[in-house]
Amino acid sequence: METYMMSIGGQPVQAERTFGVVNPATGEVFARVPAGNTAHLDSAVAAARAAFPAWSRTPDADRQAAVHALAGVLERHMPELMDLVTRETGKPLGGLNGVGAGMEVGGAIAWTHVTADLSLPVEVIQDNEQARIEVHRKPLGVVGSITPWNWPLMIAIWHVMPALRAGNTVVLKPSELTPVATLRFVELAGGVLPPGVLNVISAEREAGVGEAMATHPGIDKIVFTGSTPTGRRIMAAAAGNLKRLTLELGGNDAGIVLPDAAPGADPEALAARLFGVGFHNNGQTCACLKRLYVHDSLYEPLCQALARLARDAVVGDGLQADTQLGPVQNARQRDYVHALVEDARAQGARVLSGGQLPEGAGYFYPPTVLADVRDGMRVVDEEQFGPVLPVIRYSDIDEVIARANDNPNGLGGSLWSSDPAGAAALALRLECGSVWINEHGAIQPDAPFGGVKQSGIGVEFGRYGLEEYTTIQTVKIMKG
Repeated sequence: METYMMSIGGQPVQAERTFGVVNPATGEVFARVPAGNTAHLDSAVAAARAAFPAWSRTPDADRQAAVHALAGVLERHMPELMDLVTRETGKPLGGLNGVGAGMEVGGAIAWTHVTADLSLPVEVIQDNEQARIEVHRKPLGVVGSITPWNWPLMIAIWHVMPALRAGNTVVLKPSELTPVATLRFVELAGGVLPPGVLNVISAEREAGVGEAMATHPGIDKIVFTGSTPTGRRIMAAAAGNLKRLTLELGGNDAGIVLPDAAPGADPEALAARLFGVGFHNNGQTCACLKRLYVHDSLYEPLCQALARLARDAVVGDGLQADTQLGPVQNARQRDYVHALVEDARAQGARVLSGGQLPEGAGYFYPPTVLADVRDGMRVVDEEQFGPVLPVIRYSDIDEVIARANDNPNGLGGSLWSSDPAGAAALALRLECGSVWINEHGAIQPDAPFGGVKQSGIGVEFGRYGLEEYTTIQTVKIMKG
């Protein structure tokens, strides 16, 4: 069994003991990682602070080249990293509609290249006979990154690459459930980056490393992807030294199928697209479709079509070539998902597919489609983060937009229609950071992505995301 190491100050670091990482397809430990603690955190922050002056003064073109070189590292080690991602998350190598470990590592490569080519040139506000006023973007210092278990490597890349590109140094803490691919990547990155520029610590939850990062006076910014309750705690703890924050938190994305979405009353093609955006990665994506509102005229045919797709989906070990959906990543999350389904069943929901805990090893749960659900049921009001799709009936457009907005989350939303222009006009009424027309969750590295309401603060990706890793300095040069 392989044992992986932390990287601090450019050196491999072990701890007094290790802990096991479980493959959710088998329920068995497949790797061991160091059980880091707050002393390791202090060392990592010290290394990052020591590396910051030189890295922040590195010529911009050299930092750009270094980030491109990190994409090259990912490319050269893609098969190895895909295997690790599948073993620790359970997601298939290929997956439903190609959404699996290959997409995760491939997406990490693409994001790294695009981020490398971003720049924040000096902006000139005024240049006349009186004065020249320039606005400069400067790195913040040490960025603390805390990543989740659902897309562990890709989200680490989302956090780390803009931080490095802007001239910051980084201390990274992956989820204790999925630290392996991230530890391996940072080890490999040591061949590109100067010591201390990128550091990583693995730690169990009870070690309190994440909490210590939020309060640490040597960390200037926290970027966190995860649950809203944890985001609130980070925000409160970060007030001690007024850390900058980027928080991408929970989503309970609504999709609205308009009456004209399936011309000819043929729901099969529409159902296939909706199934893909609701169930890829087993529904374990912040911007998955999680609440599906369907007009009366299409409701029953679409429900039945979705249920057929769910029953036909190939669920299994992600290392098998034909697997479309793997297990839920951990037992606690699977139990939560099943509790939501049972609550809906008790309140009269029709379980059209799935809805039963399977026997055998691993944390598998069948893709589940629920009909006759209502706003107010837990499975609608709460984020399932699993392979469950509640389908909710509506008849009035204005009413359904209000119902979609009546949720504390506001990450993404979608409208499905044969009239994209009309749907786009309705999109502006949805209270969410991103809206897709005839698509859902299709993010890209040059378009900003973030939530409103309790789905987060700040944005990621593109120029807007890069700016979040900088502070503004205004320089006024008097003339004459």
